[in-house]
Amino acid sequence: MPRTGAARYLPILDWGRRYDGAMLSSDLVAAVIVTVMLIPQSLAYAMLAGLPAEVGLYASVLPLIAYGIFGTSRTLAVGPVAVVSLMTASAIGEIAAQGTATYVAAAMLLALMSGVMLIAMGLFRLGFVANFLSHPVISGFITASGLLIAASQLKYVLGIPAGGGTLTEIFAGLAGTIGQTNGPTLAVGLSVLAFLYFVRLRLKPILVGTGLAPRLADFLTKAGPVLAVAGTIFATSLFDLGERGVALVGAIPPGLPVPAVPGLDLELIRALAVPALLISLIGFVESVSVAQTLAAKRRQRIIPDQELIGLGAANIASAISSGYPVTGGFARSVVNFDAGAQTPAAGMFTAVGIAGATLFLTPLLAELPRATLAATIIVAVLSLVDVGAIRRVWTYSKIDFSAMAATILGTLFLGVETGVVAGVALSLLLHLYRSSRPHMAIVGNVPGTEHFRNVERHSVVTCPEILSIRVDESLYFANSRYLEDRIAELTADRPELKHLILMCPAVNAIDASALESLEEINHRLGAAGVTLHLSEVKGPVMDRLKRSHFLQDLSGEVFLSQYQAVQKLSGRPPA
Repeated sequence: MPRTGAARYLPILDWGRRYDGAMLSSDLVAAVIVTVMLIPQSLAYAMLAGLPAEVGLYASVLPLIAYGIFGTSRTLAVGPVAVVSLMTASAIGEIAAQGTATYVAAAMLLALMSGVMLIAMGLFRLGFVANFLSHPVISGFITASGLLIAASQLKYVLGIPAGGGTLTEIFAGLAGTIGQTNGPTLAVGLSVLAFLYFVRLRLKPILVGTGLAPRLADFLTKAGPVLAVAGTIFATSLFDLGERGVALVGAIPPGLPVPAVPGLDLELIRALAVPALLISLIGFVESVSVAQTLAAKRRQRIIPDQELIGLGAANIASAISSGYPVTGGFARSVVNFDAGAQTPAAGMFTAVGIAGATLFLTPLLAELPRATLAATIIVAVLSLVDVGAIRRVWTYSKIDFSAMAATILGTLFLGVETGVVAGVALSLLLHLYRSSRPHMAIVGNVPGTEHFRNVERHSVVTCPEILSIRVDESLYFANSRYLEDRIAELTADRPELKHLILMCPAVNAIDASALESLEEINHRLGAAGVTLHLSEVKGPVMDRLKRSHFLQDLSGEVFLSQYQAVQKLSGRPPA
């Protein structure tokens, strides 16, 4: 049932009043599993964002609690994710150097700005803005980001200094320093990569085959990154890898940060405005897609505008706790769902687990090789690369594929923001182009029925004195001139024509420009001795036409159905 009152904006008041022991048990089990998965991911994604490792942990505590209060998904797991981490690094890398206080401050400010934007969009019900990011563009961006992220982590696996924000720059940097590869670092990186792929692809069937319960086998599989972290920390201590040139995470400040509002620098705000908006939109689209998919499996409901507020609150919470932009993650949300999470309380319990790890386990992470985190990122993000989606879009629509290709190539070779903007801009331009040339079909009566179909696709009956044209698009400024030209072309070679019927079942709107075009068509046809009629006009469209002089000036009639129009104009008796 719909939420009312305070529960509309505080969903916790809705599910919280029904919370019971069974839900508590399920949520605690899910929280343990997600916590185990999230600890290495948080560290790795912070490194991907160019931030100290502990910032990933900070961004996994208060945001989860804030989302639990304001979010509507029962199973969405919020926190640092790969794509947003990449976008954060791309945005801040233009204005500050990694490792500086300014860089960290900019990340916090970016989270704050994103949070404010998301909440504002939610309060003003602007969730529809995300619809301008088409699925091919989002899919292409995520695929390109996966490739770009994986390539950017190779320097840590090789133990060499290299940089670059695009694929060309990254590979140029790697090629220039490949001779400085550190052997022990490479051994750690390749070992972790091999281990993680073995765990992901082979471990669960092996464990189940030995008689282990599937749920326990799944938990141990999800704990693979934690085992990799523990194993390489042990190897670092045993073989003194730090002294052999293996880059380590280093000392992590103990404890949790004191909540504080990031400094508001106007120049920094201007520089981060566009990246913050893109991060907000992409994060929201990714998050709400996951949330709706999981909710549908349990016949639950997601409220997109409230999700904007929930994600906005999570980002503000991240900003005041020294974190960076967060959103709902696909992989851990699925894990949270499969582990049996019943309510957002599972995320809150996960936050408690992450806070405990931050307080008590961080001293153990000082000797964690960065190559381990890099390998964890590579394994995680390569699953984002969806070659199948590229093939499917290419097969289905070459126009949509062009937008997807522009996004992929732009992201890989021009930069993250450029790729997204290029994809969105091309999608909108292609939409305008397609809608500016609406499909228009000459239709005839299917014998023995009241249906009318395209004369080029079906065997139909037509009358030489009547031309029936079905317009399969709303009429607006971009296609109104095309409508005029097309009708002029179709009527030019029909000297016997007396009636033209515009069949309008697919016309959902007629704007002022299109109305003028209809008036001009009516005038031109009248001068040529042809009467203009309309059929099957939708109620809202008819309401607007009644507010103009068009219906009074129309040379013909408006018919309820196309069949009725043809029967009357052809002089046939009603069926």
